[in-house]
Amino acid sequence: MTTRNKSMFTIGKAGAAAMICALALLMGCEKQSADGPILIKFPHVTAPATPKGQAAERFKQVVDERLAGRVMVEVYPSAQLMSDDDSLDGLAFGEVQMIAISLSKLDRLTHKFQLFDLPFLFPDLQAVEKFQASDNGQELLTSIVDRKILGLSFWHNGMKQFGGPKPMRTPEAAAGLKFRIMESDVLQAQILQIGGNPQKMAFGEVYQALQTGAVDAQENTWSNIYSSKFYEVQAHVTETNHGYLGYLVAVNPDFWNALPDDIRVELTAIVQEVSAWANEQSAGINLAGKEKIIASGRTELTELTPEERAVWQQAMRPVWEKFSDVIGADAIAAAEAVGQSAE
Repeated sequence: MTTRNKSMFTIGKAGAAAMICALALLMGCEKQSADGPILIKFPHVTAPATPKGQAAERFKQVVDERLAGRVMVEVYPSAQLMSDDDSLDGLAFGEVQMIAISLSKLDRLTHKFQLFDLPFLFPDLQAVEKFQASDNGQELLTSIVDRKILGLSFWHNGMKQFGGPKPMRTPEAAAGLKFRIMESDVLQAQILQIGGNPQKMAFGEVYQALQTGAVDAQENTWSNIYSSKFYEVQAHVTETNHGYLGYLVAVNPDFWNALPDDIRVELTAIVQEVSAWANEQSAGINLAGKEKIIASGRTELTELTPEERAVWQQAMRPVWEKFSDVIGADAIAAAEAVGQSAE
């Protein structure tokens, strides 16, 4: 593997250190022989039991069944190989061949995926799925191919909830709280809009940050809150369903286009099949996580009334207007129309 003098993307000292560690791991992996199977390294940051973790394992299993001896998939969960940010660089430079990255993480490459971070744009996963299947949604898959990232599909995690030290029936309850967020300008604006203090932080740091009080609150899906045990260190979760957490399943286009035609066709079919399976499973996984959190007795659940939810929606609406020019008013309108038709 050739050493790079300069990253395609700007990363800080912490990111650079993480990249060096990841490169060391990659260089230490067993090298693929010229006549051996095609190797697909697939890192991600969530636990194996999460929707993304299960989808990645399912992809590996189906590839093992249908392309045994020709393609080998190595899945690295829980940021064992690299972080989300580093995986974008790793994919672009061909150090890994496939990723399933949070759509919010694409913020530094393009503004187009910011649409999925807009609060209360989609009422549920069915609306998200309908938009992703539309022409507007499908165009996003190839929107950053010039950055060596080719989207193949979308995977759901679920709808996001607010967790924190107290119930948040109204936006005013969030004022002054330190919220962990992903590195997204939209998510930052969302928290500022309700008077909170947004703290951009890697997923793997959230549990300790909640435990020590470095942050007071966070937003996440039920499956992530359960699998990462956030419910152990936060007293309340308010079921807002205010946002969508999903992933772009992507490959390096040079790697993808260089595959033998029959293998590329079969892998495309497998990705689509696994995507349908994973997205169908995500709702059940999140519901199971919610039920286990409630059963633990360690976190109190607050459910919003329709009237309370409407107040939240109205309070968050200025975030749409703030990002209308960079995301595209037409794209937002199309997504909103899909959401309204799904309600």
